[in-house]
Amino acid sequence: MKKLLLLCCLVSSFAATAQKSQKNKEKEERKQRYMLPQKDKDCAYISNVTKNTGEDSEANGTATRLAYRPYEELLTEINALRKMNNWADTTYQRRFNSLPAGGNLVVTMYRRGAQNADPSLLTITAKNKAGEEVFNKTPAAGSGRFWNRDLYKSERTIPFVKTETPQPLTVIITDSKLQQNFEYVVDPQG
Repeated sequence: MKKLLLLCCLVSSFAATAQKSQKNKEKEERKQRYMLPQKDKDCAYISNVTKNTGEDSEANGTATRLAYRPYEELLTEINALRKMNNWADTTYQRRFNSLPAGGNLVVTMYRRGAQNADPSLLTITAKNKAGEEVFNKTPAAGSGRFWNRDLYKSERTIPFVKTETPQPLTVIITDSKLQQNFEYVVDPQG
């Protein structure tokens, strides 16, 4: 009888612990999102939905940043470089032809350990307002470079999709190692 009572108490304590940890996890997920998307201070085209760029994220090595550079900005840049460097027409034409019509996404990740800053651990997907997936990309593999303290930084520039009508797109960056999603809203019109 004592064994049965002990077994019941043990099972109920495990169930209570599991239920409590599930509630804590849900509470933590809610705490990790903003009520309204927050404009990024570095890029006017990006609004951050998840709280993943604060000091606490950088301290524990889970910060991920996203920036967007539209086609017009890239074109202005190569035109300025052409004037500055006296490029030949072939150099300018090669750079002009390589410009992505939808602009560029710049993904920067800060992680602990060089092997954890591998961009191939990320999957970047973009969805329009209707929920249709318009972009899906996994960056090329690589390792991070030492940044500060024990953090490593890895940065990738990825050609972005051009939509028929300019509209805000929800970009979700999924980190397979951390099992976290970082959500942003990219508005090409700024």
